Amino acid sequence: MHLLNFIKALSRAQKRNIMLAVDLILVPVAMVFAFSLQVSPMMAQQVALQNMPVLAALLVISVLVSIWLGVCAIQLSAYDATSIGTTAIFAGLLGAASFGLSSLFGPALPFGTHVVFALSFLVLSVVVRALMLKVVQAAYRRSKDAIRVLIYGAGATGTQLVSALRNHKSIMPVAFLDDNAAMHGMTLSHLPVHSPVRLHQIVEKMRIDRVLLAMPSLSQPRQMQIAHRLQEQGLEVQALPSFAQLIGEDTLIDQLTSLEPNVFLNRDEMSETFDDSRSNYTERNVLVTGAGGSIGSELCRQILECRPAKLVLFELSELALFRIDMELAQIAEKAQITIVPVLGSVTDARQVRKLLQDHDIQVVLHAAAYKHVPLVEANPLSGLANNVLGTQTIAQEAVAAGVERFMLISSDKAVRPTNVMGASKRLAELVVQDLATRANPPSAGNAGTVLSMVRFGNVLGSSGSVVPLFQDQLRRGGPLTVTHPNVARFFMTVQEAVTLVLRAGAMAQGGEVFVLDMGKPVPIERLARQIIESGGYTVRDKANPDGDIEIAFTGLRPGEKMMEELTLSGNLLGTGHCKIFYSDEAQLSEIEVATATRALREAMVNGDEDAARDVARRWVEGYGSTRTIPPFSGYTTITPVT
Repeated sequence: MHLLNFIKALSRAQKRNIMLAVDLILVPVAMVFAFSLQVSPMMAQQVALQNMPVLAALLVISVLVSIWLGVCAIQLSAYDATSIGTTAIFAGLLGAASFGLSSLFGPALPFGTHVVFALSFLVLSVVVRALMLKVVQAAYRRSKDAIRVLIYGAGATGTQLVSALRNHKSIMPVAFLDDNAAMHGMTLSHLPVHSPVRLHQIVEKMRIDRVLLAMPSLSQPRQMQIAHRLQEQGLEVQALPSFAQLIGEDTLIDQLTSLEPNVFLNRDEMSETFDDSRSNYTERNVLVTGAGGSIGSELCRQILECRPAKLVLFELSELALFRIDMELAQIAEKAQITIVPVLGSVTDARQVRKLLQDHDIQVVLHAAAYKHVPLVEANPLSGLANNVLGTQTIAQEAVAAGVERFMLISSDKAVRPTNVMGASKRLAELVVQDLATRANPPSAGNAGTVLSMVRFGNVLGSSGSVVPLFQDQLRRGGPLTVTHPNVARFFMTVQEAVTLVLRAGAMAQGGEVFVLDMGKPVPIERLARQIIESGGYTVRDKANPDGDIEIAFTGLRPGEKMMEELTLSGNLLGTGHCKIFYSDEAQLSEIEVATATRALREAMVNGDEDAARDVARRWVEGYGSTRTIPPFSGYTTITPVT
């Protein structure tokens, strides 16, 4: 330990001076050795004394030549074949100087003596430096700072890595791990090869600090799986890059190719624009709630294309509001459209009322909602308060303020829901349906508010979509988690969903429950397979046990359905647009809605989750039932609504 502290305390200049002193000591030693080979030992001592002036001159020359060639500045850990070559030049110059000095000042010695002197100095220099390096390495390895590493992979890369690490002063390879059973028990590069099954015992017995993965040809997911298993043992894991990565042909960070969400639709994406609906938003003051969410932000983007007079962004999340405001600010400025970011909650009646009045809002697109099923299931009071009472607040204030159009963004999970999130969206629909019957026809001094809602399924690429989750799991080496082999969902891209929402909002006459054509449900397992294969990997299953990524089935989560529905009746009425339908569904009376919302508010005040769930069970059709959903067989369409 004292030796190591001494070595660490040395400056670069001090280390150079030490090596210079070593070479000065080796010059007379090499000279005496050369004389001993040429004459008897007694004569060698006499000849050495006679050559003292030559020796003194050689010492001065050796200092100058060593500094000139940089021999004394070569680090011990960097002393390689090139350095030996430089030392050979140094020794040759000393031999030449010895020959010249002895010829000029005597006594003259045979030429072979000077050759032996040069060779002796070269050999001594190399040997002494090698011994010094071993001493320094031993000092580092015996210290607490030494890192004991295990090499995972006993192939050519692993053995080359061991050779490179042997000269490292603070890293000590101690053993190999390899999956190949034929190599277990062998010794390679003086290190034993063990099975990964014995990892725990090896780590404890050999005091392993770090594992180096020396398998650059192995797929990234497989390497990640091995790394995760090793990290569970509390080990630091590092991977050796492949040659292609080292020269820049492969990325060291991410091997996944970015794919557009519509790749996973399994159908053609609707590319139709909504030019004939623009007039309903052009030169209007439009309010978008939940403006920072996936649906809300896309609503804002497409609304801007309609050139509204003013676009108000209403959002509860400060970060989400900041991002969408920054994104839209420059576009709006060039188009001379006023953007107003507002931080707040739709449950705050006073703020909502002031917002609608101050900005003279004419169109409200209500996308604000808590939509993550497991989170709302675990926090039912927050979910019901925001999704139901928040919708009631903003819808009532919109009617009172004389807003022209109000559109609720709903979900297919609202149909016979098995979870709190779906029940909250259905209650929100019932609230809007009730208000729609009383907000129309127009009354004196009030042009009347057209309230409607639109229902659709999952949106690819949104914050709640399974696609980003799968892609993140793929980056981490898997497995991709699917709740059940038979789970299927409807999917749309956010762009086509929003385009159809705006079209539906423009054609609404009041009270409609619009349903978007989303094609056939997509099995989630098939979606997981597509994402694995799109990343260039293979699925590991019974049919392909050597695949890269596994699909793990975790079981249905609380409140999760095997299959979602889009209508309560099963029938859809045409609207004249091939992708937009209208569902004629029963609704609650004004008294029933008032009773439901009053009971819900009482549950909120009391903090009673069971009472809140009871409200949903009483008023939402299908909530809490175990009804089996038949396989999707397509839409049943009836005569278009005029």
